[in-house]
Amino acid sequence: MQMEVILREDVKGLGKAGALVRVKPGYARNFLLPRGLAFEASEGNKKRIENEQKAKLVRASAEKADATALATRLAAVHLTIKAKAGEGDKLFGSITTTDLASALETAGFAIDKRRIELEHPLKQLGFHSVAIRLHPEVHAEFKVTVEPA
Repeated sequence: MQMEVILREDVKGLGKAGALVRVKPGYARNFLLPRGLAFEASEGNKKRIENEQKAKLVRASAEKADATALATRLAAVHLTIKAKAGEGDKLFGSITTTDLASALETAGFAIDKRRIELEHPLKQLGFHSVAIRLHPEVHAEFKVTVEPA
């Protein structure tokens, strides 16, 4: 005998959140339901999950629209960072994602340093293009000029 449940969260080997799956009653009663990983598949719960998924889609599209708008604003940004440099235009230190995030914050953009995609810290004077991951589907770039202090 099988029991139908609606998954609230992704369960490895079973399905993604919102999926209607058939499991053994003991697995549902003793594992999925007490941990809050699933609902019983009643009509009311099916409608509730459907509404939650619609709200999640609306929220995701709004986040993507915000990220796209921010990407267009960031494309026009050109930061200038001063750093001490030695011979051959090499910096004594380096410009890291933390430095870039604080410079962006000074320019009026609150960007988390973990979203800045920098293969390696900037160690040369001059012009650099830096990528930012604002959303899984939206990436942006801004320009940085490193000048001698």
